Amino acid sequence: MDTDMRIRAARWADKEPVAALIAAALHPTPLAAWLVPDPAVRCRVLTDVLAIWVEHAMFYGDSHVTDDLNAATVGFHRYRPIPPPANYRHRLTDAAGPHAHRFDQLDTLLAEPRPNEPHYHLAFLAVHPDARGAGRATAMLTHHRSRLDRIDLPSWTDTTTDAHILYTLHGYTPRPPIRLPDGLTLCPMRRDPDRSSDTWPTNRARPAAADQTSAAPSAARR
Repeated sequence: MDTDMRIRAARWADKEPVAALIAAALHPTPLAAWLVPDPAVRCRVLTDVLAIWVEHAMFYGDSHVTDDLNAATVGFHRYRPIPPPANYRHRLTDAAGPHAHRFDQLDTLLAEPRPNEPHYHLAFLAVHPDARGAGRATAMLTHHRSRLDRIDLPSWTDTTTDAHILYTLHGYTPRPPIRLPDGLTLCPMRRDPDRSSDTWPTNRARPAAADQTSAAPSAARR
């Protein structure tokens, strides 16, 4: 990328584009195929389910995007227990139909190792497949990291194996893996704040060769 990327807080109007972005990034992964085995409906189901969680983050967390809407983070402020999305059971059934039980199963598995202490839950990091390799994931993680360091808060996320290296470069350490049916593995990761950091979040970032990540796992947790 020849120009610096600008990262901003997502607006309410960005809810659907952000859900579609995460779905596009997740669509070709084995996790997406496990969640929605039918490729004919996979993109629609992922987008509709993700829209529930992106909306929920507008109330109980935050979302940040690049100005071109080719990269996004979505996370939750888990300073205390937060409720599930409004009418979640009915909305999930409408969105996922016969695949709803897979999302429930993933949600339960991801919730078990999550820390009880106050933390930021980075539920999704996504870069559109057509925009990879230009440093967007690195820029988003750098911005995310600097914000959390300012408030001295740990971060928790669940990654796919292909994203593991990138998160490690940003200070995340792996926790015991989560085994899903059919041999799938997800890697919970934790990052403690860097108390030596004394910089405000930045919107300027250069491309990084390690930036090949697409998305964090598909379902945020209650």
